[in-house]
Amino acid sequence: MTEPYANLPKEKQTIPGRYVTAKEAYEKWKAEPEKVMILDVRTPEEFLFVGHPTMAWKIPVAAQTYEWDAGKRQFPMTLIPDFVSRVNEVAKPDDAIMVMCRSGGRSALAVNLLAKAGFKRIYQIIDGMEGDAVEDPDSVFLGQRLKNGWKNSGCPWTYKLTPDRMLLPK
Repeated sequence: MTEPYANLPKEKQTIPGRYVTAKEAYEKWKAEPEKVMILDVRTPEEFLFVGHPTMAWKIPVAAQTYEWDAGKRQFPMTLIPDFVSRVNEVAKPDDAIMVMCRSGGRSALAVNLLAKAGFKRIYQIIDGMEGDAVEDPDSVFLGQRLKNGWKNSGCPWTYKLTPDRMLLPK
């Protein structure tokens, strides 16, 4: 693992060990838009209600369930089985792909699935679309995802859906 990312939480670590921030991913895309893909693996609801990078391919890796998990205090997500085949429709194993989700957990999962499928140049966007949660107990924003991330780093995003760049589960 590269030095600046040596302390990544376990859920954000990937098999390839290639990491970038949202800002770094955007800069890489901006330098070579025809050679670098931004891949957003969140749910369609997140694309619609939270926004998404304007140039991103939107290919969900997991779907929201609607059965409450009292132990985890959340609605769990389940993997979508055809994720890799949908990515294969728009990318080749040697393409440079920057993968993002909300804050880094699902994108790490997606990077690992793609690595196991033979993709070689995949990077985990560690701060995702919304970034990390504010941890300052004195902040009125405590717990809100307002640190770093695509939206908070000045990278271009929109609420306008782009169906031509969405590959949803079949």
